[in-house]
Amino acid sequence: MQFYHILIPFLPLAGFVINILLGKEVIRYQAHWPAVLSVVGSWVCSLLALRDVMAGKIVDADLYSWIVSGTFKVSVGFLIDPLTAVMLIVVTTCATLIHIYAIGYMHGDTGYYRFFAYLNLFTFCMLMLVIGNNFLQLYFGWEGVGLCSYFLIGYYFNKKSAADAGKKAFIVNRFGDFGFGIGVFMVFLTFGTLHYADVFSNASIMIGQRVDFLGWNVDLPTLIALLLFCGAVGKSAQIPLHVWLPDAMEGPTPVSALIHAATMVTAGVFLVARCSPIFNLSEVAMNVVAVIGALTMFFAATIAIVQNDIKRIIAYSTCSHLGYMFLACGVGAYAAGIFHLYTHAFFKALLFLSAGSVIHAVHTNNIQEMGGLKKYMPITYAVFVIGGLSAGGFPGLSGFFSKDEII
Repeated sequence: MQFYHILIPFLPLAGFVINILLGKEVIRYQAHWPAVLSVVGSWVCSLLALRDVMAGKIVDADLYSWIVSGTFKVSVGFLIDPLTAVMLIVVTTCATLIHIYAIGYMHGDTGYYRFFAYLNLFTFCMLMLVIGNNFLQLYFGWEGVGLCSYFLIGYYFNKKSAADAGKKAFIVNRFGDFGFGIGVFMVFLTFGTLHYADVFSNASIMIGQRVDFLGWNVDLPTLIALLLFCGAVGKSAQIPLHVWLPDAMEGPTPVSALIHAATMVTAGVFLVARCSPIFNLSEVAMNVVAVIGALTMFFAATIAIVQNDIKRIIAYSTCSHLGYMFLACGVGAYAAGIFHLYTHAFFKALLFLSAGSVIHAVHTNNIQEMGGLKKYMPITYAVFVIGGLSAGGFPGLSGFFSKDEII
C-alpha cells in the first residue's frame, strides 16, 4: 500500500476537522479553502490509485487492528480493486466539482463553514464505505453517510419542511439498515470473519445450507443476500423505501447533486456488486433484485413526468436510473450496472447543478413559472440540454452507451 492510498479518505476528514475547529471564529467565509483543497487532493490520489489498478496492482492491506477478541479480528484496511477504483473516481470527481460550485451557491450563508464541514465529513464517510476491505468498515461508512445526509438535507433546519425531510430520510433509511445490520451479523455467524476476501473465497460453503429465521426454514445464501439487499433498497431509494428521496430536495442544491446523484444513492448498487459472490448463489435473491429494480425504474419515471418541481423531477429520474442499475445487477450484468452508475453520476450531477443555477436566477422551483431563459442563460441552457439528452439515452452521449449495455 502506498501513502497516497491512505490520503484518499483522510484528506476530506482533515478538511472537516479544520472547519469545525477554526471555521466559525477564524476562517469564516474562507472555509471553502480547506474543504476544496482536501477533496482535490483526494481526487489526485484516486487518479494515482486508478493508475495502479490499471497496471494490475490490487491492494488489500490492513492499516491497524480495530477489534481483537480471541480469534475474531477486524482491522481498518483498504481494498483497491477495479470496482473500488471506479467508485473512487466517481466520488472524488463529483465531490470536487460540487465543492467548487458550492463556493458561489452558498456565498453569504450564515452557516458557510458548517456547510463545507458537513460536505467534507460526508465525502470521508462515502470514501470509507467504498475503500474498506471488510463488512464492518462498510457498515461504518454506510451509517456515516446516513448521518451526514440528515445534517445536509436538514441544513436549513429553521425551515420546517427541511427539518422534516432530514428526519424522514434518516428514519426511512433505518428500516433498510436494520436488515443490512442483521445481514452483516449473519455473515459473521456463517464465516467467523468479516473480511471480504475470506468471506467471498469461501462463499460456496453456504450452498445447500438452510437455517430457521423467524419461524421459516430458508436457504442461507438467499437469506443473507436479501438482508443485505434491504440496506440497498433503503439507501438507493427503491420501492418501497423510495419515499425519502423526493422530500430530500429541501436541502441546498449542491447537497442534492452530491448525495442524490453521485454518492449515497449509488451505495446500494455498489453493495450488490461488491457482494456478487453471495448474490450469485441465490437465484431467488437475484430475481428479487431485478424485479425491484424494474418496478422502480418504471414507477419512478411515471411519477417524474407529472411533477412541477424541477428538483423533484430530477430526483424521481434518479430513482428510475437506480432501478436500471439494480435490474442490470439482478440479471448478472454487474459491469453494465456499474458502467451506468459511472455515467449517471456525471450527467445527473450536471442536471442538478444546472437546475440550481436556474433556481438561483428565477427564485422558484416550479417549471411552470420558467421559460424563455435561453437568451439570458445560454451556457446553462446548453449544459442542461446535454445532461437531459444523456439521461434520455441520446445516441453519442454517455447515457446511450450505458443504457444500451443494460437493455
